[in-house]
Amino acid sequence: MTPAWGEFIEKFPSALSRRPAEPHDLNRVERLLGIALPAALKAFLSESDGLLDEYGTEVVWSAERILSDNLAFRNDDQYRSLYRPFDSLLFFGDNGGGDQFAFTCRPPRDEVLVWDHETDERALVSPSLEAFVRSALTSDGEDWYR
Repeated sequence: MTPAWGEFIEKFPSALSRRPAEPHDLNRVERLLGIALPAALKAFLSESDGLLDEYGTEVVWSAERILSDNLAFRNDDQYRSLYRPFDSLLFFGDNGGGDQFAFTCRPPRDEVLVWDHETDERALVSPSLEAFVRSALTSDGEDWYR
């Protein structure tokens, strides 16, 4: 795990970090979703409540967006009829074109998956949040993970 996310983010001058998330916001996400945030994500959000790349795409969502989008995915009747359940996933970012990035939380895993919104495929894209952020910030397009 990255010892200091702030120092890690500074290695990417075009990235825009945000103020740290408040502990009560992180606790609220965990309570309302009924899961523990992955340790790396919780540490990241404690230093930067989201992260934007040079094009303004959210590489890592804010705690509030993590909560709202995950609740929407889990509670939308149309999604339930089209896709496998999302309860084991924790979405935390997207590619700007519909695909979502997630951790598996049941059982907890450190790897980052991508959920393809067209096929409902869930595929491994990175062994860790650190590797995911590095890849997303050094790529030249929204489909860097394919």
